[in-house]
Amino acid sequence: MTVTSPIRTLGIIGAGRLGRVLAALAVDAGYRVVVARAGDPAPIARAIAAIGAEAVSVSDLVTVSDAVVLALPLGRYRTLPAAQMRGMLVIDAMNYWWGADGDRPDLDDPRTSTSELVQRHLAGARVVKGLGHMGYHDLEDEARPAGAAGRKAIAIAGDSADDLDAVSRLIDDLGFDPVIAGPLASGIMLEPGADAFGADVSVAQLREMLEGFETSRRGIVVARARRSDRP
Repeated sequence: MTVTSPIRTLGIIGAGRLGRVLAALAVDAGYRVVVARAGDPAPIARAIAAIGAEAVSVSDLVTVSDAVVLALPLGRYRTLPAAQMRGMLVIDAMNYWWGADGDRPDLDDPRTSTSELVQRHLAGARVVKGLGHMGYHDLEDEARPAGAAGRKAIAIAGDSADDLDAVSRLIDDLGFDPVIAGPLASGIMLEPGADAFGADVSVAQLREMLEGFETSRRGIVVARARRSDRP
């Protein structure tokens, strides 16, 4: 069993709106935060410094981070340095968007979750699906201290209890109540088309959405596709 070290330095690959919101939340929570984009980090350095984080290269980010959040377009997941990220805790906040990723049937196949595709590419890394089903504007506006009235929930999915615990602690620090959806394959319940996607709700409401996935419209599509794939 892998014992996960505490997350002190959080790396975020992706400097778009989601990446910057997550960086700001993590800085406010007391984490050291480094942010990378594809290519030279210089163009984002000033904006990232303004929120208290540091812009670095992807290679340097992987070297110094205790955990890495993927907040870039899903279609770019194969550009991630799989060999360098071996053994790392990776939080997959990516989702398939036709407008950003183009027509990619491989990213929209209901027989598998997109986080499982990421895990296959990042062989040896420990992928947890999370931080991608709530809109960045809600993440920015809804963070609350633990125990505060109206605190919202964020679901995660992963195959390691230790890693789920580490990501749960991170989510709690960011200002949200963590909910474990299940193993990594259950991340499909957090993708576009599922009731939980875009949800800005309490723990009880989010759990109800997850429990009702099998009978939801998206859940039925997934079940049919997976039945048809069986020999």
